[in-house]
Amino acid sequence: MATMTIRDIARICNVSISTVSRAINNDPAINKKTRDRIMQVVRKFNYIPNNSARNLKMTESNTVALIVKGINNPFFQGMFPYFQKELVAAGCDYFLHTIAGDADEVYVAEEIAKEKRLKGIILLGGTMDYPDVVLQSIHVPLVLCSVAGLGVNDPDGGSQVSSVSIDDEKEAHKVVSYLCRKGHRSIAMITGVRGDTNVGMMRLRGYRRALEENGIPFDEDLVAYMDESNPEYTEDNGYKMMMHLLKGEKKFTAVFVIADRMAIGAYKAIYDSGLRIPWDISVVGFDGIELTKYMEPSMTTVMQPVQKMTESSVKLLMDQIGGSTERRHLLYEAELLERDSVLDLRAVPEASPV
Repeated sequence: MATMTIRDIARICNVSISTVSRAINNDPAINKKTRDRIMQVVRKFNYIPNNSARNLKMTESNTVALIVKGINNPFFQGMFPYFQKELVAAGCDYFLHTIAGDADEVYVAEEIAKEKRLKGIILLGGTMDYPDVVLQSIHVPLVLCSVAGLGVNDPDGGSQVSSVSIDDEKEAHKVVSYLCRKGHRSIAMITGVRGDTNVGMMRLRGYRRALEENGIPFDEDLVAYMDESNPEYTEDNGYKMMMHLLKGEKKFTAVFVIADRMAIGAYKAIYDSGLRIPWDISVVGFDGIELTKYMEPSMTTVMQPVQKMTESSVKLLMDQIGGSTERRHLLYEAELLERDSVLDLRAVPEASPV
């Protein structure tokens, strides 16, 4: 079959060449349904723009791409210095490529790998539910870091693509079990978008399992799902979801928020409602970003082992570049940082949900 061109894609989709180009480059002005229809055809025919000629001067045989979903996430920002240190120590040039939350990671990786003749790619953040046959089309060594999906949380099965992560369900279970040990029986949760099949789902599973083990019935009314119309995992989303919980009929003494950035928004919602942390509502976040230590009160959170995860990601990638065919899924333990945002109800038995 002859190589597909952008003109062919435009003809099949019955759109202009410029519309195809805008869809491929994730232009926010393009209609989402139109973009999705174009990208479906792009993936079907494995079309990749061949810009290699104009990029030859930029290509380096030892270049590694760090493709990041969620550039504004302080958790990922905290990983960049470690990636830089490890990649430079491995003798690699590297560049940082950021993508929008609704971008197709695999397509972006394929395009960059072809244009820049990469040595390897590390995908950081986002979700991944592509089958191996699709991932293998990238044709360069690939490692997933802090990516949910596939075999990331299933080291005994799943994907043949190496990954480094934490066990999201286990760590969420740890958080909610901790709140139960502190005497909380009415525990709310702010999680991912409704129907999320990745991080939000796995942390929700951990939440539900911990409640069950402590004899607490699961209450759907105490779960707030992120607003799909807002950027994910942001302070604004956390604020709105916390307000949603506070305006509901169900009362609670604690809330588990699956990302520190959203927990920051939840803090403000609680204060704007005339309530106090932790005396009226206890709060636990997730990620362990530096800012949480300086909040008032300092936030209890789950700190992911950033340095170990970055070091392992680079090591797995270098092993593949060196010829290793072994694919590994590394799961690290996170650390619960106990600070001042959780009230021990056992010491104040007269406390009641608000």
